[in-house]
Amino acid sequence: MANRGVNKVILLGRLGADPDVRFMPNNGGKVVAIRLATSEIWNDPKNGKQERTEWHRVVFFKKLADTAEQYLHKGSQIYIEGRLRTQQWGQAGDKRYRTEIAAFELQMLDRPNASASASGSSSSPAAPEDADWEDDYSDMPMH
Repeated sequence: MANRGVNKVILLGRLGADPDVRFMPNNGGKVVAIRLATSEIWNDPKNGKQERTEWHRVVFFKKLADTAEQYLHKGSQIYIEGRLRTQQWGQAGDKRYRTEIAAFELQMLDRPNASASASGSSSSPAAPEDADWEDDYSDMPMH
């Protein structure tokens, strides 16, 4: 075990937007990407209650992609387990990178009876304006 590493990510958060469905060019496999917000709240003695939200790009493949496309929507609360992976593309002088979580487990935490509007979309943190990575990575090939 000493020669092996561990690459595991566990996140519990809410979707900041509806899933983005795409297909890979080589094999046509489905890839579903989501923006997942996780928040940390603490009490600062000087400034009182503080909150910090982190945004994560999570991708689903194969059967999990089908499930994510069908059942997830903006505001959905989910638990995922996955692996960090960094993609690289572009020419030598203009290399671009993106780190994302490739999910291998998904659990939906919303109650089945809750409507989409009541599932907490009002309590999910608002996406920062620069969180829209679609424009930033529109030239990236799907792998």
